[in-house]
Amino acid sequence: MAEVITMPRLSDTMEEGTVASWLKKVGDKVAEGDILAEIETDKATMEFESFYEGTLLHVGLAEGETAKVDALLAIIGDEGEDISSLLKDGNKAPSSETETKKESKEETKEAPVSDSSDEEDSSDLPDGVEIITMPRLSDTMEEGTVASWLKKEGDTVEEGDILAEIETDKATMEFESFYNGTLLKIGIAEGESAKVDSLLAIIGPAGTDVSKIKTTVPKKTQSKTTTSEEKPAPKKSQESTASKQEAPIASTSVSSSSPGGRIFASPLAKKLAEEKGISLNLVKGSGENGRIVKRDIENYQPAAGAAAYTPVGEEQFEEVANSQMRKTIAKRLGESKFTAPHYYLTIELDMDTAIASRTAINSDPDVKISFNDMIVKACAMALRKHPRVNSQWTDQATVIAKHIHVGVAVAVDDGLVVPVLRFADQMTFSQIGAQVKELAGKARNKKLTPDEMQGSTFTVSNLGMFGIKEFTSIINQPNSAILSVGAIVQKPVVKNGAIAIGNTMTVTLACDHRTVDGATGAAFLQSLRNYIENPVTMFV
Repeated sequence: MAEVITMPRLSDTMEEGTVASWLKKVGDKVAEGDILAEIETDKATMEFESFYEGTLLHVGLAEGETAKVDALLAIIGDEGEDISSLLKDGNKAPSSETETKKESKEETKEAPVSDSSDEEDSSDLPDGVEIITMPRLSDTMEEGTVASWLKKEGDTVEEGDILAEIETDKATMEFESFYNGTLLKIGIAEGESAKVDSLLAIIGPAGTDVSKIKTTVPKKTQSKTTTSEEKPAPKKSQESTASKQEAPIASTSVSSSSPGGRIFASPLAKKLAEEKGISLNLVKGSGENGRIVKRDIENYQPAAGAAAYTPVGEEQFEEVANSQMRKTIAKRLGESKFTAPHYYLTIELDMDTAIASRTAINSDPDVKISFNDMIVKACAMALRKHPRVNSQWTDQATVIAKHIHVGVAVAVDDGLVVPVLRFADQMTFSQIGAQVKELAGKARNKKLTPDEMQGSTFTVSNLGMFGIKEFTSIINQPNSAILSVGAIVQKPVVKNGAIAIGNTMTVTLACDHRTVDGATGAAFLQSLRNYIENPVTMFV
C-alpha cells in the first residue's frame, strides 16, 4: 500500500525546505533506511531517509525546488500501484480553515511546563536558552527511548554535534544539535522513554539558571498518519503542523566499532566512501565523536601512510580504432556465441605416456614434434569415429563433413586467426608440426591467404604455453565444436591404488547443442583420451 512522504520539519524553526539532490529516482527500489534525498533547511543540508520499503512511484519536488513543510515530497508503494488519488489529495492546497489553524498554532509557542501555576511562556525564557524536545523521527513514532547520551550536563555543544542516540519504533538514530552553547539540562535519562515533544534537553549560555523550567512538556494532540484509503495527505499535513516545536530529524547512521574506537558516519558518507574506495578508518570526521559526513569524504586527501589503501591519479582512456580484423572477429564470435547454444565438456588427461612418447620421437635430431601436434592428430582421428562432431548446422539440415580440416587458433597482434590444416587425419606428427609452424609464421606476418583460413570443420585452441590450466572457447562457426587445451600440470595422482606424482592436461570441448548431443561429445572425448594416453594407437 502506497505511503505518502511529505516535506519533513528538519529543524524547530523550519517552515520550508529545498530539495538539494535526489539519491533515488522514480522507479528505483527503496529499502528502509535508504537515503531518499538531501534537503536544505534554514540551518543545514541534511540527509532524509526512507522508513518504508517499496518502489519510488512519484517525486513531488524536483531538485532545487522549495516547498512548505508538509508539502508532498514523494510516494513509495508497490511497483505499478495506482496512486492517482494520492496525487490528487497530496497536491491539494490546504483550505482556509486549515491555514487559519496553522497560523494560530504557529503564533503560539508552547512553554515546557507541567502545570498552569508555574507556566512559563517562551518569551520569559532566559536569553539564549533553547528547549530541545523529543523529536518525531518517523511518521509513526509516538514515543522515543534515549539509547545513549553523547554529551553530559555541563558539556559545550556546537551546531552539528551529536547529542544522543534515540531509539524509535523503526531504528536507532543519531540526533544532532542545531544550537551552540552548554548542555544545561538533560530531561530524559539513558534507557528512559518519553512521548514525542517531551522535554529532552536544554541548551544555553553556561551558568544559566534553568531550575524553573520543568522537565515535562504538555502533551500535544497527534494525528496518526494513514494510508491512501484513509485520506493520507490532509491528515499527515495536520500532524506535522501540530508540533511547531518539533525537533529536527537527524541524518541516520548506525554507529560502528573499530580497533581505533567508535566511528560515526552518515549513510551518504558511507555510500560515497564505498564508491571512492575510502576506508572510514582513515577519515577524520568534522563532527563530534569522529562523525563523518558527506563533506569529509568529498574533501578527503589520503595521508602518505594511507596511499596504499586509496590510490589517486588521473583517469585516462586511449581510443584505438578497430581494425577490420578486430571487427570481423567481434562480428563472427558474437554471432556464434549468441546463436549457437554452447555447452561444455571437460576431462583431465594422463600425459605421462604422451610425454615419454614425445621424448622418444624427439630423440631423433631431425624430428621435433610438440604436444599440440599430438593433440591435433588425436582430434582428427577421433573425428573419424564421431562424424557428428565434424558437422555444421543449417536451417534445412545438419551437414556432416566427410573430410577433416582442423583449424588451429593463432594469436596475432590484431586478434586471432585460424589457419586450416587440410585432411589433418592423413598427416603425420611431423607434417602437422611443419605446417602449423609455416601457417603461424604467415599469420604473424599477415601473409595468410583467405583460402588458408577457410574451410575448417573443427578447431583447436591451445593456451597451455601461457600456463593456462583450463578455459573455454567460443565455437568457430560454421564448426560444431572447438577444443580448448590447457597446460600440462604435475601433481599428485592415484595410480594402481597408490598416490604418485603424475602429469595431467585438462581439455574442454565446446559443442553446438543443435548438432552435437552431450553423449556424442562425451564419446568423442573418450576416443581423444585413448589416443593421447596411448599415442602408439595413432600410428595404426
